[in-house]
Amino acid sequence: MIQVTRGVERLSVLGVAILGGLSLSACATKEYVDQRIDEVNTHISAVDAKATAADQKADQALSAAQSAQAGVAQANQRIDSLTATVNSLQQAPPPRSPRG
Repeated sequence: MIQVTRGVERLSVLGVAILGGLSLSACATKEYVDQRIDEVNTHISAVDAKATAADQKADQALSAAQSAQAGVAQANQRIDSLTATVNSLQQAPPPRSPRG
């Protein structure tokens, strides 16, 4: 019976020590949390600024690509009209030499 009592006492002391240690180490002060939140907000702001800059560059690239596409379409139309002209010139009879 004495051995059981000693075991319970040891277990009780060990349990109190563990709970005491956890209660002291698990607390986060409001100041600590506020500092971490400020750090995260600063990081989020920096990432947001980079994303905004990248979005603006993407918009500029899209605009340039659309302008280039319009230029290509216009060039293709001119090529098509010149192709028709060249084809008609190739099918024309050879020029006549003057008599006389």
